[in-house]
Amino acid sequence: MIEVISGQDLIDAGMAQGKWFRPALDAANAILRQGGSMADALAAARRFEPAPALPLKGENDVPIYANIAAETAYELGNVEKVSATMRALVRTPVVRAAAIMPDACPAGPVGTIPVGGVVASDGIHPGMHSADICCSMAISTFPGLDPESVLDAIHAVTHFGAGGRSPMGRFRPSDATLAAFSENRYLYSGLEGAIAHFATQGDGNHFAFVGTLKSSGETALVTHHGSRGPGARLYDRGIKVANRFRERLSPETAPINAWIPADTEEGEAYWSALQAIRLWTRESHYALHDMAAEKLDTRVGDRFWNEHNFVFRKSDGLFYHGKGATPAFDGWADDATALTLVPLNMAEPVLVVRGSNAARGLGFSPHGAGRNVSRSAHIRALVEEHGADSRGLSPNNIAAILARETAGLDVRFFCGNADVSELPSAYKNAAAMRAQIEHYGLAEIVDEVLPYGCIMAGDIGRDAPWRRRKAQKAG
Repeated sequence: MIEVISGQDLIDAGMAQGKWFRPALDAANAILRQGGSMADALAAARRFEPAPALPLKGENDVPIYANIAAETAYELGNVEKVSATMRALVRTPVVRAAAIMPDACPAGPVGTIPVGGVVASDGIHPGMHSADICCSMAISTFPGLDPESVLDAIHAVTHFGAGGRSPMGRFRPSDATLAAFSENRYLYSGLEGAIAHFATQGDGNHFAFVGTLKSSGETALVTHHGSRGPGARLYDRGIKVANRFRERLSPETAPINAWIPADTEEGEAYWSALQAIRLWTRESHYALHDMAAEKLDTRVGDRFWNEHNFVFRKSDGLFYHGKGATPAFDGWADDATALTLVPLNMAEPVLVVRGSNAARGLGFSPHGAGRNVSRSAHIRALVEEHGADSRGLSPNNIAAILARETAGLDVRFFCGNADVSELPSAYKNAAAMRAQIEHYGLAEIVDEVLPYGCIMAGDIGRDAPWRRRKAQKAG
């Protein structure tokens, strides 16, 4: 008579009961039916046994390199919050090192990677590149053209705010990028969004900035946006997959810090999806620049780009997650140049920097000037400063603030109304950012794009173009 192995047999052999018992028993009994021994059957079952859950690390087990200094009470509070959230994050079992950039600021509950955070890990953490995957900068020069005409051209062809363009539009991702979407389990269902959101810029702190190079006087266009809807969809799926692994591998780990093991099929597919999203975003930037050039009946000159919300793999095998942190190490991508871009605010130059491979920055530099307080807190401060009533800032208040903070610049808001949470006063002191980049040796500033003007989404909740069109149709 053929023996049958039961769940009790597995328990008696020292195995902890769980959902894995079903496939383990199937495998074990198959061994017995084939004439194998009980020892062989138990060995086959044990191969299904989950690895022991990984415990959290201690707060001091992982090095955190702080490249940030406080000069005001607001900044001191910000540094304390950023440090606290990073100390909680580095307890994640697979994290190996972390760094804080000068522009760092909190971005969620304690334990969430801050904006301006860098984390080196054995795993891929979707929560550490954020939903705006591959948020990035791109620059193109326009030889022989004046800044006003370039700003007018990009204003005529860009799109800020919700939604996208007609899927029948002329500008689409390349065939290679669309094929990469079609072939990837994380991306294939998002092809429509990959086309509709292409060459659009979203809202928030995304912009089109026009100025002149300090070194040559040549006009340059700089754009800032990420992967829009396609990236957000990938992020949502990645978070869900990572949390399935977290529940099995490390239940104590915070859900936002869950990881996908790189050596699994899911890890390989997610890594490939990230590369496809990266290609899409680069093409999206350059499509906008090319549309502006076509409007002007010209060609762009030099161009390059860099991302600051992404994951990079170095030769040490670790995955380096930059959330609001710009790569500054050699060969950070196949298409990398020696230069990257660091914006400060709409009234300050965009810095052109050369990376320094700084060990204390894990090979990264800041991505901008950062904030000391949230958008809503900044608006509350402006309301108090101007003695506004409970309805908030009046149009006259906003006009006065805008005139004061952007004097001499051509600042435009795509939706028609200014977003005061994006004005220069909302950001950290630009001179302090430059000083800290130099002090901590994070990058070398080699040129600047001096500001002429810029376009941002503006207050998308008030009188946005698509709201007006919807109202007109209803009428």
